[in-house]
Amino acid sequence: MRAIVLLSGGLDSAVTLLIAKKEYNFSIIALTFDYGQRHKVEIENAKKLAQKYSAEKHIILKLPLTEIGGSALTDVNIEVPEGKVERNEIPVTYVPARNLIFLSYATAIAEVNDISDIFIGVNFIDYSGYPDCRPEFIKSFENTINVGTKAGVEGNKFKIHTPLIKMTKKDIILKGKELGLDFNLTHSCYNPDKNGNPCGKCDSCILRIKGFKEAGLEPIL
Repeated sequence: MRAIVLLSGGLDSAVTLLIAKKEYNFSIIALTFDYGQRHKVEIENAKKLAQKYSAEKHIILKLPLTEIGGSALTDVNIEVPEGKVERNEIPVTYVPARNLIFLSYATAIAEVNDISDIFIGVNFIDYSGYPDCRPEFIKSFENTINVGTKAGVEGNKFKIHTPLIKMTKKDIILKGKELGLDFNLTHSCYNPDKNGNPCGKCDSCILRIKGFKEAGLEPIL
């Protein structure tokens, strides 16, 4: 059996990759997007993860989301905030419709390859407040692709797997440790320096550090 796994190079997507491979026994087609993100270093991490954990294939698609802008991750004129983001607001690191776009591409690739299972590492417990990481979005999207694709209407229903969606960052890290993840191959920082080193101050770095500490492990940025 084969599955598409959205692999950003981040911690959550890496754990999702190992869950799909080791717990579901899928052969993996990893899908990474080069969308002009500020933290482009994560793409190199995705390459290393796909290679180390023996993905059948690694697809890297280039998308011009910088032409749309509207996010600190795709517009250099918008600063990445430092410190913890309040969860009652959607932060400037939100990329408009990102997961909607990514999952649409994943669906097209899955349909062409006769694959029904798509994995994405979204989480709505310890996350930055993005609306496209919520269970209601995933459920709605899954329904949409099953009524709007040839595969879906012919009965080959798609399943969007979100194994991390109700896990804390601590739980995700412990699951990664259990599955043998090399955390040094993952990247979470939204605002790395020119050499790709994490800032340690953005919301994503703070969540990562907090998760490691709560898991009783030395933080690995």
